[in-house]
Amino acid sequence: MVAVLVVIAGRLAQLQGFGSSAYAEAAHQQVLRKSVLPADRGMITDRHGYPLARDIEQRAVYADPFVMSEAEILTAARKLAPVIGRSENELRKLMTTNRKARFVYLGRGFERSVGDEVTGLGLSGIGVLDERGRSYPAGTLGANFVGFTSRGDNDVLDGRAGLELAYDDVLHGTNGRRQIEADPSGREIPSAQSMEKEPVDGSTLRLTIEKDIQWEAQRAIAEVVRNSEADGGTIVVMQPKTGDLLALADAPQYDPNNITERDQDAIGNRSTGQAFEPGSVNKVITMAAALDRSLIDATTPITVPSSIERGGVRINDSEPHGTEHLTAAGVLARSSNIGTVQIAERVGSANLEEMMRAFGLGEKTELDFPGETAGILPAASDWSGSQAATIAYGQGMSATAIQMASVYATVANGGLRVAPRLVDAVIGPDGVAQETAREPERRVISTETATTLTRMLEEVATNQGTAPAAEVTGYRVAGKTGTAKRYDAASGGYKGYISSFIGFAPADDPQIVVEVVLDNPQNGAYYGGEVAAPVFSKVMSFALTTLGVPPPGTKPESLVLDLDR
Repeated sequence: MVAVLVVIAGRLAQLQGFGSSAYAEAAHQQVLRKSVLPADRGMITDRHGYPLARDIEQRAVYADPFVMSEAEILTAARKLAPVIGRSENELRKLMTTNRKARFVYLGRGFERSVGDEVTGLGLSGIGVLDERGRSYPAGTLGANFVGFTSRGDNDVLDGRAGLELAYDDVLHGTNGRRQIEADPSGREIPSAQSMEKEPVDGSTLRLTIEKDIQWEAQRAIAEVVRNSEADGGTIVVMQPKTGDLLALADAPQYDPNNITERDQDAIGNRSTGQAFEPGSVNKVITMAAALDRSLIDATTPITVPSSIERGGVRINDSEPHGTEHLTAAGVLARSSNIGTVQIAERVGSANLEEMMRAFGLGEKTELDFPGETAGILPAASDWSGSQAATIAYGQGMSATAIQMASVYATVANGGLRVAPRLVDAVIGPDGVAQETAREPERRVISTETATTLTRMLEEVATNQGTAPAAEVTGYRVAGKTGTAKRYDAASGGYKGYISSFIGFAPADDPQIVVEVVLDNPQNGAYYGGEVAAPVFSKVMSFALTTLGVPPPGTKPESLVLDLDR
């Protein structure tokens, strides 16, 4: 007995003396409940504050299986199943297999009413937490550039695509935390000490996007992709004087509120992430290079034979013809490949490459958008004989839609290149707006060259050019069609076409650039003037009306295109 009493006394001395602080801390930790106070992720809005992405209040339901008896688990599973939309068996298994856990999520992302209903059940070991979720109130509107979020390892919403990813650090807030003492059933002990640190909300992105123009552009591109049975398409709407992007519309589209396996091909932004051989819309750069070096003017005569051969490759125009006597304006208006090659040979490959790079080809734009590509523009020293010819009319190199829109915006802006902008300002949680820095303007061509080029491009959207369907009633339109052979990575060759039209209006005081690009239209027409130009006309008309741009009330003087007439 003495020996037993000595052992017991020794053990008591150990527990109450040497180990008392450790056991007291362990006991204290058993009653502590720590929770995160989620910060609001910043909104993403259009230029007028219309929300494209925002945080919403949600509820999470959890269990503390450690304090629950078998009977309480069965009761909780039976009563919770119809409320949170999970099967009774699933809930019972989840709690039973985690009997030693103090915290198990039973469901997340519920509306507040669901949380209130769960609380009203008064179930032992079952609790409800506030949490934040992400909502895209406009659905598919702008999803291609807004992106989406998902919960990361730290249980906060992280950007996974688009601006949500690019500006994740800005949109992220700083979560707060709360610590309470609770009884075995999980209820807070009123007299116990608690600790709380308030969350700091994230900043808001105000974009340059105009939601109504974005909506019209998405409707228009979805319709033409469906009707033409194209693989996809994109529309860019841009203000040439500021570089502000008013719309970036893609088809196919997806809803970031409900992403499915079928949406994988739609996720991403075509205008920045997909490079293509632009075809004849690139001829504007060839003409700009020749005009800026005073090698031609709009009326310079160009004799265009039925075909030419360069580097062992036969080059033809889209329609067969005999020898034609066109002006330089006629070469552009009729979109003659042969005439463009002849003008490019006056410029020289090195000078043409220099001009293309000055317009921004061959490098990523200043948007710095996730997944953006620079396209492909080989050094002129590496051009083969045939490539030196085909690059002049947009084959044998590649560019993105945003790069090509910027080319035409530069012409529309009198030869000054203004970097494209998508994020207008960052608005802090205190409401103070910090406008995003603007890149300095860069002169690419002279004002005189831009003016002459604009007049030449006006002839394209007439009955004498390739795109009379691009006309906008009451406004002067300058633009260019593109119908390029489409490179098919699967076969390693060309298959199908890229059809496009890029233009600006009013031509005498340009306010808006609109670009329409269709990837592999297959249902009938595939020429840019037939399939893309009508879409340009609709979107341009809508944009001009939305922004309140009045008709100029002036008419251009006609240029001589064909010297034989």
